[in-house]
Amino acid sequence: METAAEFSRLLGPLRRSVLRATRNAEGLPDLPEAQIELLRALVAAGPLSPGEAARRLGVANSTVSNLVKAMTNSGLVRREQAPGDFRGVLLAPTDTALDLLDRYDRTSSAALAEAIDRLSPDDRAIMAEAVPVLRRLTAELESGRGG
Repeated sequence: METAAEFSRLLGPLRRSVLRATRNAEGLPDLPEAQIELLRALVAAGPLSPGEAARRLGVANSTVSNLVKAMTNSGLVRREQAPGDFRGVLLAPTDTALDLLDRYDRTSSAALAEAIDRLSPDDRAIMAEAVPVLRRLTAELESGRGG
């Protein structure tokens, strides 16, 4: 259990450090992590209804509604009419959002690669071995919440 507690304490600072390094390196806008996650969901799945986006992110519909309002105003998300449903709406990323997400991904990968390169060879090997374990851990956590 001690490993879980320590890992839990490290996750937030690690995420914030990666985002900060990414923004600083590329002069990217200060997109909240929740907006980045919504964009990732829209890119991975294609246009989604707000309800489906909320389900995939594991958040309340009102959270997605607030995100979409801000992201529409910022030119990052567009609303499309759902095929065959005059009242239904689908959310899709704009070209601006796709460009920003690509820049975030390239820059965060580069920032992480530089930091990993400064680690000892043993630490780099452990990091490489940890990636599949972290992927499985993510899947376990997702399946545990019904996602």
